[in-house]
Amino acid sequence: MSLTVPTALLDAAVRDEVTDAEFVDCVRTSLPYAWSVVSDVADRLHSGGAEMADHATPPPSEAERGQLLRALASDAIRGGLERHFGVKLAFQNCHRVAAFHPSALDGDRYRTFTSPRAQLLNQSPELVNC
Repeated sequence: MSLTVPTALLDAAVRDEVTDAEFVDCVRTSLPYAWSVVSDVADRLHSGGAEMADHATPPPSEAERGQLLRALASDAIRGGLERHFGVKLAFQNCHRVAAFHPSALDGDRYRTFTSPRAQLLNQSPELVNC
């Protein structure tokens, strides 16, 4: 499963009474490695003057890789993280994550990072299993 959902939160979801903050907290506690990667790129983006901050270090284990994949493959989780951190996330492979300012989405850096060319150039034999 992607998330460990406390009973009270599941009950609130049944009643359609889940806040974004409650959902994001569930993500934070369920996927701590993914949370640390996203919070790091978001913090670096907001503290620097660049339009992008990225993370390209492979996860320490398959468990952490799975967390990152689950977080970024889910529209709901990814969207919650983007709203919480005020960024647009881009994902190139099993571990390359970038955060962009929403205002930078029309820029060359975002278009280059999310292009098919960049995806192809970012492949290597050690990434085949990811």
